[in-house]
Amino acid sequence: PLQVQCADHDSDGSHDLIGTFETHLAQLQRAADGSLVEFECVHPEKKQKKKNYKNSGIIRVKSFKIETDYSFLDYIMGGCQINFTVGVDFTGSNGDPRSPGSLHHISPDGTNEYLIAIWSVGSVVQDYDTDKLFPAFGFGAQVPPSWQVSHEFALNFNPSNPYCQGIPGIVDAYRQILPQLRLYGPTNFSPIINHVARFAAHSAQQGTASQYFILLIITDGEITDLDQTRHAIVNASKLPMSIIIVGVGEADFKAMEFLDGDNGVLKSLTGEPAARDIVQFVPFRQFKNAPREALSQVVLAEVPKQLVSYYKWQGWPPVKPPEVKAM
Repeated sequence: PLQVQCADHDSDGSHDLIGTFETHLAQLQRAADGSLVEFECVHPEKKQKKKNYKNSGIIRVKSFKIETDYSFLDYIMGGCQINFTVGVDFTGSNGDPRSPGSLHHISPDGTNEYLIAIWSVGSVVQDYDTDKLFPAFGFGAQVPPSWQVSHEFALNFNPSNPYCQGIPGIVDAYRQILPQLRLYGPTNFSPIINHVARFAAHSAQQGTASQYFILLIITDGEITDLDQTRHAIVNASKLPMSIIIVGVGEADFKAMEFLDGDNGVLKSLTGEPAARDIVQFVPFRQFKNAPREALSQVVLAEVPKQLVSYYKWQGWPPVKPPEVKAM
């Protein structure tokens, strides 16, 4: 049985009960067929006190529909592909990779904070991607042969095919490109966010829950193009896309926390609010001595609900909805 309470709404929250009634699903479903479905709204105290009391009014059900609440796994198992892209910060503030104090310095055990972040997040995300081909980009470095500063260069130096085979492919591309770059600046996020957003926008035009995009940005600190990045994130919030920012090193990450939007809705410079909260920021230093699973768990904690919230907002069911088993 379903109990329905009907109240007289007051803006200060002191709502007055008008009455209640009980029903069940089959009864409500008759309204979907166009049948007249109505209930006496009875106030229990008035019924006890007043002899001639019948009801406090009649409630008529004009329309009725059942909405399915799909889960993250319903979408994934229903054919939604996760597209994982990595953006790596190669700005000068990271320090010379040849110096042991640099965040890009590869230690004797073959790792640094950038590599650990790629492994931790990528090892979880890759299981949701069937082709295991991940585009990977760098930003903020001077790139050979012209030594122009670039904010979206392919880690494998192949702009027409920036895909790396699995997480090991990203790691290999990173290790090979590192000695060939000149770390420079500034720290611009918007080019790589807009790059992934173009793919997400193209996918959204299909009108199906078939593709979702996750951009992992690993950075050492202060962002230079904050206004353009705010604008890019607000635009991306209308697309099937999530952004994860992992901050490495000991910098002040106030701008990253601001982009995260947990303390209020992020707005563009013109005041347009983000349609959804799509940014998750995590400072790596909190997980330096923790197991790798701890980082990936926190970093990816919001992605499932971000994916579901986007498709629910669009009204798109899974490509292959789960079969409803009869009770």
